[in-house]
Amino acid sequence: MPDVLLVEDRGAVRILTLNRPDKLNALNHALAGALIAALEQADRDRGVRAVVLTGAGRAFCAGADLSEFRDLRPGDNQDFVTERAEQSYRLNTMLTKLRTPVIAAARGHAVGGGAGLCLGCDMVVASETLKLGYPELKHDIVAAVVMTGLTRQVGRKIAFELVATGRILGAREALDLRMINRVVADDALLDEAVALAAKLAAVAEPAMRTTKELFYRVCELPYDEAMLAGRDVNMIMRGFRKARD
Repeated sequence: MPDVLLVEDRGAVRILTLNRPDKLNALNHALAGALIAALEQADRDRGVRAVVLTGAGRAFCAGADLSEFRDLRPGDNQDFVTERAEQSYRLNTMLTKLRTPVIAAARGHAVGGGAGLCLGCDMVVASETLKLGYPELKHDIVAAVVMTGLTRQVGRKIAFELVATGRILGAREALDLRMINRVVADDALLDEAVALAAKLAAVAEPAMRTTKELFYRVCELPYDEAMLAGRDVNMIMRGFRKARD
């Protein structure tokens, strides 16, 4: 069996490739666990300054592997149900907490949990083939863990429409809604994402780490508290250049 996750370094950029192309890179227990471990390892590796997350084949990620759901019935296998719920929670909350910036390189299907994973990255470079959406209700399940990130991405009205109707967005509409950063030709997708990641990797590590940390703090704080957080960082950032020298 091939590895479910491939790891490649290009200079200071680490590329993580979901590698279940025959399943459109659907997240099963093994792949989700491998991805969590790989992201944590990349964040610890001082030689890794940016991460690109992509999928093998013609899709980014088709969400949860529905074939595993037969083992997720409460009462039959409660320990596994709990473990998978916790795993999904960890994966969907960790990306913004990593010190290392993460860029999604997304083509084809990025749906359900795959959409949550894609939009959870700090930036998204998408192929013209992108199909982004939340079709969970069509399978009689709920877009549960991914809903929090979605509402913060696009606001309540659009978010509710997407989870309630399961409508799939193309790359250009996702760009218009500011869910992704840019759209590129399919054959240029990975190179464009790696080039963007390399620009982030070239920034002094303390400055990039603090920028990412402060960014997600101020997104959630009330205005006055956010300004105070910015003031505190403003007072310490002058030491970054000296530390780099």
